[in-house]
Amino acid sequence: MRFLQLTLISLIASIGLAASMYGIYQWTGNEAYRLLYNADYIPILRQFEHLKYFGFTFHIVFCFISVIGVFYVLQFFGRQYAVLPYVIVYTGGSSVLYFLSYFTEGPPAANDFYGWFYWTFSHLIYSGIVIFFIHFWMKKR
Repeated sequence: MRFLQLTLISLIASIGLAASMYGIYQWTGNEAYRLLYNADYIPILRQFEHLKYFGFTFHIVFCFISVIGVFYVLQFFGRQYAVLPYVIVYTGGSSVLYFLSYFTEGPPAANDFYGWFYWTFSHLIYSGIVIFFIHFWMKKR
């Protein structure tokens, strides 16, 4: 049951992240959202980028792994319902992962401050979605 809940949380959060990034793109024209779907910095996965929906599938799978992985690591330490670890991992970690754009040819540019800000802010939203559902849906009161 818990694994199913985490799977649904990861799906909801991944769609929320994609929607927030795409909304920012529509509002500002900044293409930082493209990094969500870009796997060309991973040599093995680069060969599949031409497939339709590969990028979106990559995004969903990465979110799935991160939500389930972080939850169970935090559970090991008895911190699976704490807010700060999720914010640090998802928001802080993603703010660093933005610089993978150094290894890609497409947008966003690694030195694009606004792209980095939008990317980081959207991952803060992602953190909030994950925390909300884990805390209020999974936590036994």
